[in-house]
Amino acid sequence: MVKDQEYLKKKASFCIDLAKKLGATESSAAVMHSISETVNYRNKKLDESDRSDSLAISLTTYIGKKKSSITSSNLNDDNIETLIERCIETTKITPEDEYNSLPDKELLADKINDLNLYDDDHIENDEKIEYLKEAEEAALQKKEIINTETGFTESKSNFILANSNGFINGYKSSSFSASCVAVAKDANDKMERDYEFTSTCHLQDMIRPQQIGSVAAKKTIQKLNPKKIESEKISIIFDRRISKGILGVLANAISASSIARGTSFLKGKIDEEIFSSSINIYDKPDIVKGLGSRYFDSEGVKTEELKLVDCGVLKHYLVDTYNGKKLNLKSNGRSGGTSNLFFEKGSVSYRELLKLNKRVLYITETIGHGSNLVTGDYSVGANGFMIEDGIFKYPVSEITIAGNFKDIFKNITLADDLEFKYSTNAPTILIEGMVVAGK
Repeated sequence: MVKDQEYLKKKASFCIDLAKKLGATESSAAVMHSISETVNYRNKKLDESDRSDSLAISLTTYIGKKKSSITSSNLNDDNIETLIERCIETTKITPEDEYNSLPDKELLADKINDLNLYDDDHIENDEKIEYLKEAEEAALQKKEIINTETGFTESKSNFILANSNGFINGYKSSSFSASCVAVAKDANDKMERDYEFTSTCHLQDMIRPQQIGSVAAKKTIQKLNPKKIESEKISIIFDRRISKGILGVLANAISASSIARGTSFLKGKIDEEIFSSSINIYDKPDIVKGLGSRYFDSEGVKTEELKLVDCGVLKHYLVDTYNGKKLNLKSNGRSGGTSNLFFEKGSVSYRELLKLNKRVLYITETIGHGSNLVTGDYSVGANGFMIEDGIFKYPVSEITIAGNFKDIFKNITLADDLEFKYSTNAPTILIEGMVVAGK
């Protein structure tokens, strides 16, 4: 079991009180405990079983505008006292930075509504193995599948965050995740691989193992016998598994740190139309059982829903305390990034989206990280399928897709098939007129 709140609060309070006595003008402390159990199964045999137990404390002290931090996994009071003394001494010789400070007191979270992020249920390793066996057996029902790899991870965590402005709070969270990777071989001994997975806060919300295995097998078999295509300019559809990557780029580009450093192509774009007028984007931290849900950010600042993009217009950056001061902006509770980030679903069905172009490339996998946040340029390797008249014709591999996010954002059409499977979620997306480099 993870440590209870009272134990963690006692350690955090000890840090804050002692730091003040030793000369800190401000301080913050985070005490975290997490337990994780993982079982991996490969080709009908147990491959690995692992358990980790992490208990740690992180302390930050300020003397005026000087700041330093220290961490440790030894929570004995004598050791903590030594750590705080060292942190204070380090702070004294650290150069001043005019933007160093704790969050403004009035911004700190003072109300917690239960989001049901913790599940007391526990699944023993034998049960994890049975789950994985069922997933593997479902995948191996298809004769083309020659290899499988499955994994199950259960994690529980608890933490307390405290600072010298009187904030002290924390919460428990849990996650249960399982995956199945399948490898298929065709008549010419060419192989492909794909996967399916499930990840939830609560055990009972997981997808059944047979579904994970059968979907992994189906996706893998569909990729067999891929063709290479000529280079061309063509409309592209991003499958939901990867369409969320577009939001990931947006989040990085509108982080206060990127804006303050001047390393984002979206610097100075607040109140400008960066998407088409049909696009709305939200960051919503208070979704019940949401994988990205949280009660406050990593500084203790309250988090509220933000409509980041309203009818195509960029309305907010993701602002933390330090970079917010650089930009003369108040923190909006995004220290540590987004929570549950998503596109509002579109107005056309998935099937309608497939038919909007007579011929379109459907991307199911991207390879590499080809996003340049300074210029907005985008170029990645990709695999997928060619679609003609709304019908999947054949798999495609060894291509590169390229464009610039300034154009990509403006040419997006969203399907209405949004689902909340990750902390960042997007429906199936059509992007008009991207460049594809083939054979």
